[in-house]
Amino acid sequence: MKLLASYPYDLSLIVISFNTRDLLRECLASLLTECARLDGMTGEILVVDNASRDGSAEMVATEFGSNNRPDGVNFVVTLIASDVNLGFGAANNVALERAQGRYLVLLNSDAFFHPGALGLALQHMEANPLTGLGGARLVSRDGGWQPSARGFHSILSDATVLSGLSYRFPRSRIFGAPDRTWADPAQPADVDWVPGAFSILRREALVKAGTFDPAFFLYYEEVDLCRRIKSAGYRVSYWPDVVVTHIGGESSRQLRSLTFSKTASQVVKWRMRSTLLYYRKHHGWQARLAYWLELGLYQIRRMRNRNSVEPVRQERAEESTLMANLMRQAWQETNGGRTSPPRPW
Repeated sequence: MKLLASYPYDLSLIVISFNTRDLLRECLASLLTECARLDGMTGEILVVDNASRDGSAEMVATEFGSNNRPDGVNFVVTLIASDVNLGFGAANNVALERAQGRYLVLLNSDAFFHPGALGLALQHMEANPLTGLGGARLVSRDGGWQPSARGFHSILSDATVLSGLSYRFPRSRIFGAPDRTWADPAQPADVDWVPGAFSILRREALVKAGTFDPAFFLYYEEVDLCRRIKSAGYRVSYWPDVVVTHIGGESSRQLRSLTFSKTASQVVKWRMRSTLLYYRKHHGWQARLAYWLELGLYQIRRMRNRNSVEPVRQERAEESTLMANLMRQAWQETNGGRTSPPRPW
């Protein structure tokens, strides 16, 4: 990514869409309302559609073209329609290479700013020149807290999540480390990484760290980017007064009982592939430990439940067998985390 000599816009906002037409419409309408609060600022909203089949691209072109810009909004909406699903990171890269704003904001199509949140994020970036990437306090539709500031993955932290210990002991600094559940969410902090539902980036930091690694089709791409931004000498900051409603987090909670559809199994395997790619990239041989950790836990759960006559426990045994098989496939398909399968996954 190049460092522009001058910036045509104050701000570039990037939204990635994949079959989320109705949420995307709501997101863009809300975003334009929020942009109208930025008195005197100019910007662009770049919407990258990842080959949606639900009419998302057509909706953007028809309803948010230049002729439909609300009065008082100095932000233009540009549609970038991809012929294939590039994944989250690579789709953002397409927009980042075209972005002309001084600051860069990434927003999920299922995320919505609370009034004034975008302006606060810009104020924080101006006041903290060492912050390369900033994140918000994420909440669900009903206002419930979502993990918003997280610790880097390690074999120990992943073990606490997979075993359920992080859920049982959230106030522990050890077991609560993955999602920093031990910390007061009302306090700002410099953290390891923030979720990709919202982030604001300093262009200079992205120039030094590089854009998203396209090896990660989905999952871990923001973890990897935050790690590189910190390695480049910048901070990753969490600001609780910047509040963003995130819909997706409501459906990603751990399920008590899983009867996987083909699509759900595919998404789980994507996460496993990215886990192995991340560990191989940043921890080398520990990719094999990550593989053994998940495989071992699934096998233990299967053995504990397979002989039970209770339907719920039988279902857990079947689920564990499926999860173990998916992890074996992910290991083979990534060559132990060394190779990213061809996109789209």
